[in-house]
Amino acid sequence: MTTTSTPKRGGPGLLGSKPERPLSILLFIVIIGGWELAVRLLEVSSLVVPSPTATVISLWNGLADNTFVWHTGVTLYETLVGFFVGALFGLVLGALIGQFTLVERTLYPYVVAFQTIPKVAIAPLFVIWFGFGVTSKIVITATIVFFPVLANTIVGLRSSPREQIDLITAFTGSRWQTFKYVKVPNALPYIFVGLDVGIVLAVIGAIVGEFVGSQAGLGYLILQRNFSMDTAGVFAILIILSVMGILLHGAVDLIKRKVVFWVNHEAEKIVGA
Repeated sequence: MTTTSTPKRGGPGLLGSKPERPLSILLFIVIIGGWELAVRLLEVSSLVVPSPTATVISLWNGLADNTFVWHTGVTLYETLVGFFVGALFGLVLGALIGQFTLVERTLYPYVVAFQTIPKVAIAPLFVIWFGFGVTSKIVITATIVFFPVLANTIVGLRSSPREQIDLITAFTGSRWQTFKYVKVPNALPYIFVGLDVGIVLAVIGAIVGEFVGSQAGLGYLILQRNFSMDTAGVFAILIILSVMGILLHGAVDLIKRKVVFWVNHEAEKIVGA
């Protein structure tokens, strides 16, 4: 008696077990090659759209003379400090609103009203209040990061299954124990979503602050390069900002995988089912 075995789904194929990697590289090559070819064939002016070659040369020159390195450090510092300040305030206030209805009814309408104000509109005020240094950029970045973390913290704390809350209450668990052992673990996936969104917005916040008024940073460099019509230099700075955003997003995602490890295990079970 012979038996036939069916192949397992998700096994390695022509592109391997993770086909997204070669496909992503192939897409990158197609985009860059098409961009270079289009600029050369259509004879597009470098003042309008520089070629990838010109952009890479400008990037290399900026890195070689440490111009980009110094200003990247300034922007990265503003981004990280603003992110930590905004995330801390978002977590604390989100926990208070998620726990106490009185705090929600008292403060949350004002938080929403403040969030609806375009940060670009109030950024000049922050520069006036806190000066042209890094402090004003940190404050602007923190205000942008604050709301995504706050909103996800509130939603996460209210996502706990009612059965778990009833169970710990039945065992005479205090309000603090319910918060610590039930609500916080269930809220962590939501909180990390807010942190992930916040770290990307933090880069934008730092650049917005540097656009309004600054003496250093990548936003300051972009304004300088725009004024001198150095479009290739602007594209090179945009590449640095993109890489910075990807790395910061990857760092938050790595921390999430270590802290909220049970979510990854559940996802692996679903994929392997």
